This record gives sequence, C-alpha cells and structure tokens, in this order.
Amino acid sequence: MIEASEIKELIQRIEKLSIEEAMGLLTDLFPNEVIFSTSFGQEDQVITQKIAKNKLPIEIFTLDTGRLFYETYDLWSKTIVKYGVSIKPFYPNTAAVEDLVSSNGINGFYQSVENRKSCCYVRKVEPLKRALQGNKVWITGLRAEQSPNRQTMQLLEWDEGNQILKYNPLLHWTMEDMLKYIKEESIPYNTLHDKGFVSIGCAPCTRAIMPGEDARAGRWWWEASQKECGLHEQGAIANNS
Repeated sequence: MIEASEIKELIQRIEKLSIEEAMGLLTDLFPNEVIFSTSFGQEDQVITQKIAKNKLPIEIFTLDTGRLFYETYDLWSKTIVKYGVSIKPFYPNTAAVEDLVSSNGINGFYQSVENRKSCCYVRKVEPLKRALQGNKVWITGLRAEQSPNRQTMQLLEWDEGNQILKYNPLLHWTMEDMLKYIKEESIPYNTLHDKGFVSIGCAPCTRAIMPGEDARAGRWWWEASQKECGLHEQGAIANNS
C-alpha cells in the first residue's frame, strides 16, 4: 500500500501537469505497471486517444460481460483500427456464469438488487480483479459530474478493495468539455449516444434517458439504488487526503 503522504505529494505534482504529462509521469514512476480500463464510453475514448497519440506504455483492457450492445463491439473494432492499439479482453469465469444463470435465470437481475449485484460481480468485478493483478496504477474515465457518489472522489486515490493506486484524469471535466474534445479530435464514439444513451453498460441493463433525467438514470433503470456495479464503490476506497 502506498502511504497517504506519498499520494498527497503525487497529487500536488499531477495537478500541475496536463493529462498526457501526468500519465507519462506515472509510467515513469511505475514502469509496466500502469493499466487503463475502457468500457468504450466517451470518457474512455478520450483517454484511449491520449494514450495512443502520445504512445504511452499503458496497457488498455476491457471487460466483456458477454451481454454488451452490438454498437459497443463495433466501436471496439473501430477504435483498434483507428489508433492501432491493443485492447485486451477479460471475460467472466465460465463456471461462475453457468452457476449464476442456473441459480437466478438468464435475466434474474431484474428480480432484485441482490441478484443484479451478483450478476455484476460475476461478469465485471471478478474479471476486473484479475485484470488489475500485478499492476500499481489503474487509470479510469470517471467524472465527478456523472453521479453524486463520484463527486467525493479524488484525482488520485488509493483503492483499498483492489489494492491499487487509482488515477481519474477526467474527474473535473464537464460533459461540455468532453464533447468539445471529441469533436475537435474526431474521436469515434458509441452511436447509441446519439439516441439518448448517456451511460452505456450491458444491453439488458441500459436504456436511453429522458430529458432532465440524471445521467445514470438509464443504468439498472428498474431499481432505486446508487446505480453502481461494484467496480467503483465508494465504500471500498480510502481517499487518503
């Protein structure tokens, strides 16, 4: 575990740098131990473009739950072609998926929050833990504006649950900032965004949002919860600030 004082010092250094420079610094400090998770959202596409443009030695990976939208797979392919990057897939454990579906049904996540979280754990959380093993820094596309429970996150923080330093380079970007950058840099994005989908996850668990709805309203739309899957639970994070 990295000491709180070390994280504080790193934050002070990173705050003065551009995102590209900050990621470069982290790769210098932790060579071959910096990893970026993409779900092909607009935020992730921005970070992928910055990694590729600056030829940063950062491994990019994604979690393929087996229930993604066709449009997400299409964007995955287009991103590799456009930027010439390698995106490593991590899949759920086959036996765990078989047990989950046998116990809860193919769409059992609609029945209860507990069932939904079990599905998220099998398809996303456990594969993420495997993906992060052996690394020191995890780069994410989280933005504070996305949800109330993300507003207390730090630019750089210690993820206690995964025992890794977590860097959120777009934390203070607004939606307007992001869309402007995507347009200026001609970054490919998921065509579902043009149909009212803001936060895009698994196909059965995501819908377009209505005008005035919260950005996360389209995720697990049938339940009243914190709209998180367990990848970025605040309870598992020690900010060390």
